[in-house]
Amino acid sequence: MLKTRLVITCSLLLCCINYLPAQSPRTTMDLNGDWEFEQTTTAFIPINFSRKIPVPGLVHLASPRIEEYDKFFKRPDRVNAKMEHDVYDVDYKPRYSWYRKKIIVSKDVKDLEAVLTIKKSQYVTEVFVNGIDLGSHIECYTPIDVVITRALKYGEGNEIIIRVGDRYWLPSMAAGGTDKEKEHYLPGIWDDVSLSFTDKIRVNRILLLPDLKQEKLIVKIKAWNLNTAQRFYGETMTDSLLLRIRILEKKSKRQVASYEQPAVCMRDRNTELTTEIPLKQIHAWSPEDPFLYTAEISIYYRDKLSDSVKRNFGMRDFERRGKFFYLNGNKYYLRGSNITLQRFFEDPDCGSLAWDRNWVKRMLIDIPKKLDWNAFRICVGIVPDFWYDMADEYGLLFQNEWFYWQNHGWDEEIKKEYTDWVWADGSHPSIGIWDAINENQDDYIGNILIPQLKKLDPTRIWDAGYMTSSSMQNDEMDEPHPYEGVSFSNEQPREIYPLGNLHYKPGIMQEIDKSSSVQLVNEYGWVWLWRNGTPSKLTLGLYENYLGKNSTVSDRRYFQAYWLQLETEWLRSSRNIAGVLAFCYLTNNYGYTGDWFTDNIKYLKPGPVLYWFRECFAPTNVFINLTDERYVKGLPIHKTNDSLRLSLAGVNDATQNKNGDVEIKLLDSKGINVFADKIKISIPAFNRIEIPYAFKLPAVADGYLLETFFVEEGKKEKRISRRYIKVGNKDKFNFYDMPVPDIDNVDH
Repeated sequence: MLKTRLVITCSLLLCCINYLPAQSPRTTMDLNGDWEFEQTTTAFIPINFSRKIPVPGLVHLASPRIEEYDKFFKRPDRVNAKMEHDVYDVDYKPRYSWYRKKIIVSKDVKDLEAVLTIKKSQYVTEVFVNGIDLGSHIECYTPIDVVITRALKYGEGNEIIIRVGDRYWLPSMAAGGTDKEKEHYLPGIWDDVSLSFTDKIRVNRILLLPDLKQEKLIVKIKAWNLNTAQRFYGETMTDSLLLRIRILEKKSKRQVASYEQPAVCMRDRNTELTTEIPLKQIHAWSPEDPFLYTAEISIYYRDKLSDSVKRNFGMRDFERRGKFFYLNGNKYYLRGSNITLQRFFEDPDCGSLAWDRNWVKRMLIDIPKKLDWNAFRICVGIVPDFWYDMADEYGLLFQNEWFYWQNHGWDEEIKKEYTDWVWADGSHPSIGIWDAINENQDDYIGNILIPQLKKLDPTRIWDAGYMTSSSMQNDEMDEPHPYEGVSFSNEQPREIYPLGNLHYKPGIMQEIDKSSSVQLVNEYGWVWLWRNGTPSKLTLGLYENYLGKNSTVSDRRYFQAYWLQLETEWLRSSRNIAGVLAFCYLTNNYGYTGDWFTDNIKYLKPGPVLYWFRECFAPTNVFINLTDERYVKGLPIHKTNDSLRLSLAGVNDATQNKNGDVEIKLLDSKGINVFADKIKISIPAFNRIEIPYAFKLPAVADGYLLETFFVEEGKKEKRISRRYIKVGNKDKFNFYDMPVPDIDNVDH
C-alpha cells in the first residue's frame, strides 16, 4: 500500500510548477591532497611523521619513499616462468601505515553532525580524531563512513589520524580477495576522503534504478538518523521527515519530474525508503548516446533542510533474453577488454596514474572509442569512483567484478560488503553486470546471496564465475575462458590449435553452443608480452614453441597481434557468444600476464595489438575462414596453380542490415599484389553469413598474405582480415609483415 500511495503522490506533483527547492546542500570539506605519513612495525601511533603522501593513492607514493619500496617494485632483467604466488609468501616486513591531517573546523557547523567518508581504503582502516579512537573497518572496496562529531573541536585545530594495515593481516572474515597472479598487495587510502556536515538526518546511500519499459525511476534511499537511540522508557524511537526529489537533465538543468513524501525513520540507524517516480519522454542512456539525468534528493527535518545531495544516473534497461544481452530493448553485443587495476598497482611505472584524470580518460575512453569497444570487465577488483563517473559520461558498459578469486571470507561479511557494494555503486548506468566471482564457485554467493541482491537491484545481471546452470538455480550468464594453444615451459601444446579456423569447435565452444545462458567470453589470448616485448611469466613456453628461442621483440609483437586478431575473429564469428572481452588491456607490466602498450605506461603508447583490434572488433566486418599457415605447424602446403577454396564470414553487430563491397587481395613475400577481386555482400542485422569463395593460386612458390577489405556502402573506411598461406615447395618460406599505423592518426 505504501508504494502505491507514493506513486500517486508523485504523479500529482509532476504537474506542480511552484516546487520548493532545497535551500542549501550539505557542507563538505574535501580532504584529498597531501597528508603527513609514516610507517611503523607496531600498532602505536608514531611520534614523528617524516613523510608526505597524496590522498587518494597508495603507500608507494609517499615521499621520501617507504623503506620497502624496492621490494615492492622490481624490474627484472629476465623473466622466469611461474604459474602462481602464495599471498602469504612475502619478501618484506608488514607495516602499519599512518596518515595524519590537521584541519580547522568552523564554528558555523558546530551544531551539525560530522561524518568522515573514506570511499576506499585497504587493508583494515582505523580512525582517530583528536586522540579519540572512532572505530576499525575491514572493508577494502566500499565506502567507510565514520561519525566524528563528538571528537571535533570548533574554531581551532583538529588532528585526523587514519591507520591502514597490511594485506598480510587482513582478517579471514573480510570479503577481501586473493589473486594468485599478484605478488604484492599495496595498502593505502585509494579513493576520495571528505568530511561533511548535515543536520540530524542525512542521505547516506542512494540507489537509482531505471525502468524504461515501465517509464519510471525506482529510488531507494538509506536515511541515516543521527539522533541518539532511545535511552529511557517512553522516549521517542523515531523521527518524521519529508523527502523531496527533483529529477533534472544533467546538461540543460531542465526539471523533468518532482516528488515529495513524508516518512518515518528509526533513530541511530539507517532506514530504507523506496519509491517510484514516473518519467515520460525518456532519453535513454547507451554507450553510443550517454545521456544523463541528475537526481537532487533532500531531507527536511523539523521544517528545515537536514541534508541534500545530487546523484547522476542514466535511464537504460540492460537485461538478458535467452542467450543474449539486450540494451534498451535491442540485442547488444559487448566488445572490449579487461582492466586489472589491483595488478597495475604493482607496476613500477604505475605511480599516481590511476588518479590522474587526463591519463585515465585517454586510457579508459579515448583509445577504446577508436577500437569500437563498448565494454570493459573491471577484473579481480574494482576501481576508484571517478572511473565509473567517466564511463557514465562518455559511454561504456562495465562488468564490475569484486576482488574474489581464491580467498573470499565469511558468509556474513560477504553479504555485508556485497550489499553495500550494490548500494554504493548501483546508480552508475555504466555498470551493467555485477560480477561476484572470478574463475571459482561458491554455493552461498551463487544460490543464496545473489538472489537476495537481485531483489535489491533487479535491473542488472549477475555473474558467478565458473558457476553454471549445473550449480546455480538461476544462471543468467556464464564466463567461459577459451585459452587455446597454451604451452608452458618445456611443454608442447596439448593439441594443434588451428589458428584462424572459424569453424573450430573444441569442448569449451561446444559447451557455449549447448548452454541456454548468456555466454560472455571475458578472457582469452594466452600470448601475453611485457611492454618491452619479453614474454610474460605464463607465456615463455608458448613463444618458444611458435617462434623458437631466438625470436626478436618485433617477431613477438607481430605474432601476438596476428594471433589475437584471428582469435578475436573466431570468437566474434560465433553468434552463440554475446560478448567478447580480450585479456588484458591494463595490468602489471612485470606480471604473469601483460597488456598491449609499449614503453613507459604513462605515455599510453599503443602496441600493434591495439591497431589490429580495431579491425577484428569492428561492429561489421568480413573475416577469412582459413587456418593460418605461417605459425601453425604440420599443415599440408598448397600446390602452385591449384584452386584455393575457403569461406568468408560476414559479421554484423548493428541494428540494421549492412551492404558493401569486399576486396580480396593476395600479396607475395615482398608485399607485391599478385591477385585482386571484389564482391558485393549484404549482412543481416545481428547476424553472421557464410560466403563461399575460391581463386587460383599463383604459379610461384612463396609465402603469401591473403587479405580482405570490407567497405560499407556509403563509407570509405576499410576493415581488414588477413591470413598467411604457403604455396609450392620451398625449404624456407618468407612472409610479408604488414606495417602498423599509429592508432592516434586513424580516424574513428
